[in-house]
Amino acid sequence: MTTITRRRALALAGATAAASALPRPALSQAWPNRPIRVVLPFGAGGVADVTARVVTERLGDRIGQRFTIENVPGAGGATAAQRVLQAPADGYTLALFSNGTAVSVGLFNRLPFDPVTEFVPISTLGIFDFVLATGAETGFRTLADLVAAARARPGTINIGTVTAGSTQHLSALLFAGEVGIRVEQITFRNTPDAVVALLRNDVQVVIDSFASLKASFDDRRAVALATTGSARSQTLPQVPTVAQAGGPATFDVTSWNALFAKAGTPPEAIEGLSAGLRDVLGQADIRARLLDLGIEARWSQRAELANRLVLDIERWSAVIDRAGIPKQ
Repeated sequence: MTTITRRRALALAGATAAASALPRPALSQAWPNRPIRVVLPFGAGGVADVTARVVTERLGDRIGQRFTIENVPGAGGATAAQRVLQAPADGYTLALFSNGTAVSVGLFNRLPFDPVTEFVPISTLGIFDFVLATGAETGFRTLADLVAAARARPGTINIGTVTAGSTQHLSALLFAGEVGIRVEQITFRNTPDAVVALLRNDVQVVIDSFASLKASFDDRRAVALATTGSARSQTLPQVPTVAQAGGPATFDVTSWNALFAKAGTPPEAIEGLSAGLRDVLGQADIRARLLDLGIEARWSQRAELANRLVLDIERWSAVIDRAGIPKQ
């Protein structure tokens, strides 16, 4: 563990331990006694949005209160985070963070919020790998085929991802660097544009979520070469991981969505949400609905989620620095 990571871990441990000591509003009635709002740094209709709606609808049934979703995209998640920080720390306004939150810490010179010290973790909702996909016309059928072509013709293979600085873009940088190949990175405004470029063979590889690529897999216009996690994906169990396909044994990129609350939120609210999520995320129909989106439902201990956030901040900050990506 590096010095930066140790400092963040100590800061997070201190913030979590001290949360109950921070001033917090007195609860006139037992929590929850009114609807709960979840603020997302993503637009409506995406995987994170649908995941949040599926889970919180059932969670609302479980705790006896309705959840509302507020979509506040943009600014690296800062606008959404500030919306939560402006609300009372009473358990009625929550934040959805993702791996993208960890990326934003390294991508911006200074975020107007600190996800480590100003928020407390509740639980992950789900985790998911990315997929390295190629168009059917490339002739690549394995990751080894792709790597061999990239090494034989350096710079002629294009890898498409969404926005520069996104987790997908950084995953492509990490993959090329660890495999030792020189490829051209092509970024697009959104995933549909990247997929269209793949199907036209304008790019030979796309790295994105299963949900984004599923239609192209179903009609066999695209082929999944590998998934990015440490173990095979439940969504594509027939597809090897990057490590299993001959890539670096340590390669592991797994993204996540999780609920956080403003620091100082009453422990009974945090514990009630955590317990409710543990029940909901264990239900077979919820797990099946999320798996259709390429999401593996995953409840987590608060300390586990806290550690994941800290380590991801450290990891992606290092990737951004090595790649020389200008900070925003």
